[in-house]
Amino acid sequence: MTSVLGSSVHLKGGQKAKPSFNDLGLRLRASGELTGLGFGDVNVDMTATADVKSTCTNQGGNQAPGQNPAPITVMGSTSILNNQIKNGNVPFTVTTNAPTTPVPNAPGCPNNNWREDINDLLFRTATITVEQPAGSGMIVLTVDCTFTPATTGGQVPSGNVACVSH
Repeated sequence: MTSVLGSSVHLKGGQKAKPSFNDLGLRLRASGELTGLGFGDVNVDMTATADVKSTCTNQGGNQAPGQNPAPITVMGSTSILNNQIKNGNVPFTVTTNAPTTPVPNAPGCPNNNWREDINDLLFRTATITVEQPAGSGMIVLTVDCTFTPATTGGQVPSGNVACVSH
């Protein structure tokens, strides 16, 4: 079967449209609607960067806040079958995977004899990429978003999100 590519894939809602975001603690969820799609399955991927809030626990059970934990990158993806696309439009929801916790070798703790548990992620950026047809490597839309200030849990206010689509 021949694929018909979308000519101008974008977020539905006009020039300033952006996804909605929900900070789920250790995961980030984005939702929106794509328009301008052609024929073929779609992959929607999201990569997000966040500051880490962690707790260090020593072998005696004493806890302390993590010391200078490094920023982290988490990813997630979802697939949308062609039969869900109606007149070039389809809603999407994509959620990142939670990071591994406890963190191997406890890099944010006094030494690697401690245990570092990630308690929360404060998301700073998210990049959503849309591939159609799925598996083709053809990126038909990229949406780069920045959160100012970083997320702190729950629904992220739209006014705290700035996105650029290309």
